Amino acid sequence: MNNKEFIAALAAKTGYTQEESQKMVKTVVELMGKSFETGDAVPVSGFGTFEVKKRLERVMVNPSTGLRMLVPPKLVLNFKPAATIKGHVRKGGMENG
Repeated sequence: MNNKEFIAALAAKTGYTQEESQKMVKTVVELMGKSFETGDAVPVSGFGTFEVKKRLERVMVNPSTGLRMLVPPKLVLNFKPAATIKGHVRKGGMENG
């Protein structure tokens, strides 16, 4: 499902226009982004939790040259799905669960 299909499905399900649905999705994504910038986690009830984690520095080996390099620490976005979503995915999707 691409963004256009997602917005159309959301609009059909909620009764809002596609423009209103697009605006709501854009607002949610912007607010989530601002939370990530401050390091706050964003839990979505029944779906999962998005959080920023610090990946520690590590030594990496280039497989073609064998050269060892130090990779600096960095922040990465992590998603931890809710147990119900995990169960649906393991069973082959929401429709089959």
